Amino acid sequence: MSVTTVRLQAEVEDQLEAIASRLHRSKGWVINQALSEYIDKQQLEELRWKQTLDAMESAAQGKVVDASEVHDWLSSWGTKTEQDAPRSGK
Repeated sequence: MSVTTVRLQAEVEDQLEAIASRLHRSKGWVINQALSEYIDKQQLEELRWKQTLDAMESAAQGKVVDASEVHDWLSSWGTKTEQDAPRSGK
């Protein structure tokens, strides 16, 4: 495990100490947890942004599904005649 020095604002340090005390954990543990969650969130946002760009490119190429087909499909959910998801014609 490596060591990294971070300068914290006094109010952040106070809150960090309070959280660590309440959880009976070290400040380092709390910081590691927070950074791990932040990194996971950033990676998920990056993935979603890539998926958004891919979807926009597909739409620009005309790879779309008519809204009425989507509504029919959604209306069939939970029924005995549930339909497969509609696919674009391209």
